[in-house]
Amino acid sequence: MTPVASSGRHLPILARMHAPEMDAADRTTQRCDVAILGGGLAGLTLAVQLHRQDPDLQISVLERRSHPVPDAAFKVGESTVEIGAHYLADVLGLREHLEREQIRKFGFRFFFSEGSHAIAGCTELGVSRLLPTPSWQIDRGRFENFLGQHARVLGVSFLDGTIVRGIELSRAVEERQDAHRITYQHGEQILDLHARWVVDASGRAGLIKRKQSLARSNDHNVNAVWWRVDGVVDPQHWSDDIQWRTRCTPPDRWRSTNHLCGPGYWVWLIPLASGAHSIGIVCDAVMHPLETMNTHARAMTWLRAHQPQLADTLDRPEHALRDFLFLRHFSYGCDQVFSEHRWALTGEAGLFLDPFYSPGTDFIAIANTYVCELIARDRAGLAFAQHAALYQQLFFSFYDNTLTLYQDQYPLFGDAQVMPIKVIWDYTYYWAVLAPLFFAGKLTDLSLFGRLRPQLERASALNLAMQPLLRHWGERNRSAAAPSANGNDGRLLDQYQIGWFREMNRALADQLDDAALLQRIADNVTRMRWLAQEILTRAHVQYPDIDGAALTALISATENQAVLTPQWYADAA
Repeated sequence: MTPVASSGRHLPILARMHAPEMDAADRTTQRCDVAILGGGLAGLTLAVQLHRQDPDLQISVLERRSHPVPDAAFKVGESTVEIGAHYLADVLGLREHLEREQIRKFGFRFFFSEGSHAIAGCTELGVSRLLPTPSWQIDRGRFENFLGQHARVLGVSFLDGTIVRGIELSRAVEERQDAHRITYQHGEQILDLHARWVVDASGRAGLIKRKQSLARSNDHNVNAVWWRVDGVVDPQHWSDDIQWRTRCTPPDRWRSTNHLCGPGYWVWLIPLASGAHSIGIVCDAVMHPLETMNTHARAMTWLRAHQPQLADTLDRPEHALRDFLFLRHFSYGCDQVFSEHRWALTGEAGLFLDPFYSPGTDFIAIANTYVCELIARDRAGLAFAQHAALYQQLFFSFYDNTLTLYQDQYPLFGDAQVMPIKVIWDYTYYWAVLAPLFFAGKLTDLSLFGRLRPQLERASALNLAMQPLLRHWGERNRSAAAPSANGNDGRLLDQYQIGWFREMNRALADQLDDAALLQRIADNVTRMRWLAQEILTRAHVQYPDIDGAALTALISATENQAVLTPQWYADAA
């Protein structure tokens, strides 16, 4: 297959916003309750969720690409984590497809392998066994083909091979059923679609974002290149050390989202069910300029310097190149995503963070859930303008808090001492607050959020103080050339052996009433305080003068908790 190169502008605008010369009176007019612009992961999952919520809704999805789309070499965003996986499997009812047609993920796995030819000699962070709550690796082409077929079976009007030519958004708030107008081309036909609600799911094309001038940049300056190859790239084959090969049960490291980490960057390895493997390099734009890797040849040269074992594997003939793409400054925000005028943005049409912890499907799930609730309130004749504003406030707070996990932290990624602690902290924060709320189906319960506000503020404040401490710890290690930061001690830092960590993952599936959920989150925030104290203490053991004043001020007296802490974590400092 001939690889497809990219200029970095490979995501074209779906429309120029000007319809071909044709009198509107001569165009066929259609009507629907909800028009979704874009039939990728965000748009099709929204259509399915809306139909499950209200089977009488008339839903039209307009998608530029013609279906079926290709397997494997199609889109990135192939790894899911707990919120997104639960959304796909249980909220949308797609578990059977995921189990049968996709790959059960063996968690995140991190190798601190900068410049190494010997993977078994590098520090490895991950689980030796599957954690209880499942997630999957998603072949996006296969999945979006399935979603398109599934939506049509449900009765959704899914029009692929369609180009949006114009959007006229109404500012009316009266009870008209068709206030918005979309002009689109399907084949040789030009048609008008009138809709009560319009949701932009067009990805980085951002049709409504561009029309309404809603784009907002952020200070997270990172770039990415990625490509797909034939066959499975299995780190398990990179060493003949039997003890190393068998310390995971089953010994299926290839099913993980494998991260090969170094200062200022990480490389992903994600298996696809169609028999291909996704490879990506994500890097700080200053430490590793995009121009050093923006062609396949340059990317391979870069890998030979930084991750030579992977480069050697990819040079083999069985791993033929399928595509190659790149994207400059991929992280961005948005000024508005939900409107009282019955329009909304979801997926990358709104905002995007960073792929390190695979939050893309999570934020699709969250945005879609808020959109569904707003439409349900409108359908029921209830006021929704205030809800749109409050849901947007919550959504942006999730975005801003999650961005802190990545922003200015890439220099730390090669530190095999501090980075494993950061990963434990980041995941504890994720499982402590946002994930339990989503699993409990409570993201739209504003009264519950009111009662939770003190706990949410405490958790956010702890995280905002923790991230600078971790960053400073890494800076001190680099300036001191700390041996612990080079990653070459060969240990498996086994997250499965952390009893409380494993239990937080399992507990996501618990069915809780409101009182129990409030208590669960309060207990989780108490655990965050305990963990913050542990981390601060270990940082001070190594660097007594490290600045932890902000964190110290937040840590109040906490009762001792019975925790199961493995020796690797106890020895981290």
